Amino acid sequence: MFKTLLLAAAASVALSGCLIIATDGGERTVVNPPAASAVPAPTTVWYRTAIADPRRPADEVARDALRRPAEMLAFIDLARGDRIADIRPGAGYFTRLFSSVVGPSGHVYAFVPNRTAVRENGAADALVAGYGNVSRVNGDLDTLAFDQPLDVVFMSQEYHDFHIPGFGVDVARMNRAVYAALKPGGQFVVIDHQGAPGTGNSQVSTLHRIEGDFLRREIEAAGFVFEGESRAVANPADDHSLNVFDEAIRGRTDQFVYRFRKPD
Repeated sequence: MFKTLLLAAAASVALSGCLIIATDGGERTVVNPPAASAVPAPTTVWYRTAIADPRRPADEVARDALRRPAEMLAFIDLARGDRIADIRPGAGYFTRLFSSVVGPSGHVYAFVPNRTAVRENGAADALVAGYGNVSRVNGDLDTLAFDQPLDVVFMSQEYHDFHIPGFGVDVARMNRAVYAALKPGGQFVVIDHQGAPGTGNSQVSTLHRIEGDFLRREIEAAGFVFEGESRAVANPADDHSLNVFDEAIRGRTDQFVYRFRKPD
C-alpha cells in the first residue's frame, strides 16, 4: 500500500525537504519517514488521534518515546479503510493504534499462532472486546490466511522467534503465505532486533536477534520487493552483543524496520 513510487518520492524531496531517500552503494534504499508536515493533513489527524486515544493503557503510552508510533504509522502509510494483520500482537500496542487509524471501514486481524494460543488468546480477545474493528484469527504461521485480501501484514519483534526450533515454523513457507494473503501492491512490514553482521539467524535463541540482511533475503525469496527501511528505532550505541532482555539494553536495542511490497 505504499502509494508513491520512488521516483515520485524523490521528487518530493525537492518540494518539501522532508523525505530522504539514500542508498548504500545501490544495495539498500533507506526511506526516513516524512515529517508530520509532509504527511497529508487527514492522515496526520488519524495518526495523532490514534496516539492520543485515551483508551491506550498508560504503560503503552510511556513506551512511545522508544517505539516512535507516529513514525511507524507514517512509514507503513496506513490509511482509513485499510485491512491489516498484526501477527502475534501481544498486549496490543500496535493493534490499538491500527484500529483507530483504519477506522470503522477498515479492519485489524489480531493473528495468534496456534502454537501460543493458550496463553495469548485472552489478550487478543480483550482487544476484540474493546475495538469493534478488531477480530482474532488463529492458525499455523506456515499457512496463515484471512477472509479477505490484506493491505498490510505487520510483524513487530516476532520474526526472529519463528526461527527458534521450538516454534516449528517453516519460515520460507510462512513468507509465501504472507505473500498470498496480501492484495497486489500490499505491504509486509517487519520490525526486529538487529544482529551483528554475518550472524544470520544463529542468535535467535540466545540473543533474540536476527541479522537484517539475512531476513531481507528470506523475504525477497518469497517474491517480495524490498522498498526501504526506517531508522526511527535504530540505536547505533547497541553493539549487538547482548540478549535483548538484558536490562542494559532492553527497550533500547538497535532495531530495523523493513517494508516489502507484493508486486502489482
